[in-house]
Amino acid sequence: MKAKVAINGYGTIGKRVADAVAAQDDMEVVGVVKTRPSFEARIALEKGFALYTAAKENIEDFKKSKIEVSGTLEELLDKADIMIDATPGDTGEEYKKLYEKHGVKAIWEGGEEHELTGFSFNSEANYSDALGRDFARVVSCNTTGLVRVLYALDISFGVRKARVTLMRRAADPNDIKTGPINALIPDPIKLPSHHGPDVNSILPDIDITTMAVKTSTTLMHLHALNIELKKPCKEDDIIKVFEKRPRIMLVSSKDRIKSTAEAMELAKDMGRPRGDMWENVVWKDSIAINKGELYFFQAIHQESDVVPENVDAIRAMIEMEKDGASSIKKTNKALGIKSN
Repeated sequence: MKAKVAINGYGTIGKRVADAVAAQDDMEVVGVVKTRPSFEARIALEKGFALYTAAKENIEDFKKSKIEVSGTLEELLDKADIMIDATPGDTGEEYKKLYEKHGVKAIWEGGEEHELTGFSFNSEANYSDALGRDFARVVSCNTTGLVRVLYALDISFGVRKARVTLMRRAADPNDIKTGPINALIPDPIKLPSHHGPDVNSILPDIDITTMAVKTSTTLMHLHALNIELKKPCKEDDIIKVFEKRPRIMLVSSKDRIKSTAEAMELAKDMGRPRGDMWENVVWKDSIAINKGELYFFQAIHQESDVVPENVDAIRAMIEMEKDGASSIKKTNKALGIKSN
């Protein structure tokens, strides 16, 4: 039996999760939901996904655009085991009531607050805690990236404290309404940023403080990390730890990967769908131990790094796979992520 997965919100994250689910041999996409007609709605149909609309009053708009819909969100819920909710943030409470009414499990993205579900998910850090849950939240792209490296370092050396500066992309590449064009914006000006508490929703014992700057780019986020570890180690020890993690990719400036633009070009040259980079991109030659503290840079592709986590969360909540490492291996193999 395959898990019947529905996706509410077929946008930046939703369409990527739909493709990732469709690539798994133990899951199927039973339908995707769009609020209004768009090229994404047409592409969904071309890919063979049944298309649903959020409400009855939207059906006429799809008809006028000659886009076939199979019904409404409520009708889709009768066919699903679990819903991936990739709708815009702050709609979670309303949809949660609907999912509860239909007895459907649900996963939200990082745009919603931890309190919505009371449980935030990361594939490596707390897979077993997600087993059988009705509701979960996959944390944001930045938080996912931070948890991956901090969890790996904490289990290997212990993390005494982490101080992180995030240089955030201003918008996704297809967003024509959001700036800045020629500015750097403290985001937020009142510090610290929300990313530290978000990490603590998964790794509560990590002493972490974060600050963020919104930048004039759409490609990726860039993190500058300063971490004090509990056990002494060398740069090579850090590299060996990262080399063994399933969703960390080490790159080097010696290979002409000196920027987020070149990291994105690497993903395209690897033949990744949409040029997606599901892994953290960590610059191997940035890893440095200075005065007993660890420093390094990593880049996070905001459009895609949470996608494999969503797939693993499905397996955990439906209890299709009890072991997190096994689920990660399945997901990675289906997506083409190289196993370390």
